[in-house]
Amino acid sequence: MADLVSIKSAVGELDEDLVKGMLDEFVATGPSPDDAQSVVAACQQGMDIVGEKYESGEYFVGDLIFAGELLSDCIDTLKPLIGSGGGASKGTIVLGTVEGDIHDIGKNIFKSMSEAAGFEVVDIGIDQKPEAFVDAVKTNSPEIVGLSGVLTLSIDSMKRTIEALAAADLRAGLKVTIGGNAASEDACKYVGADDWSRNAAEAVKTCGSWVS
Repeated sequence: MADLVSIKSAVGELDEDLVKGMLDEFVATGPSPDDAQSVVAACQQGMDIVGEKYESGEYFVGDLIFAGELLSDCIDTLKPLIGSGGGASKGTIVLGTVEGDIHDIGKNIFKSMSEAAGFEVVDIGIDQKPEAFVDAVKTNSPEIVGLSGVLTLSIDSMKRTIEALAAADLRAGLKVTIGGNAASEDACKYVGADDWSRNAAEAVKTCGSWVS
């Protein structure tokens, strides 16, 4: 099993060579999907360290960009280990960052992990109005909608989006999950979502349970 504490620390320190070395060694052991999910979670926890260092002034915007690229590389390395074995699609997820927010790192990680788990993902992008989600649901008939947001204002955008889905008679039977730094238990209740998570691996597991 990988040294999760060391991986978390290495990501937090933006030590690209060390992170890649540890992940390569981990992949070579032939780990299980659950073990790979644990390593993904450790990498995400490392991003929390990056965020703390940015807030304290130790890291700058360039460091955040590099951290996002590093995390994407980590996901690409681990993605084959999380796969569903090439079986039939588990279902469809419509995914996007809600109106007023242009952050996409978390969204992209969730997309990669969902695809690895066997879902078809329709990613409509960032800063998407409620109407865009409504149109995507009408076009693709997904089982799940994923709403991503980092900024506090995203919460109201999520609420408007879910209300728009209901107004279009699309909410019944449709599961909605929210993610990103704006997500919380209180936010989930406020916007009317079915679940929330700031951890992509946990969110993918929940989505899997909805379609199983």
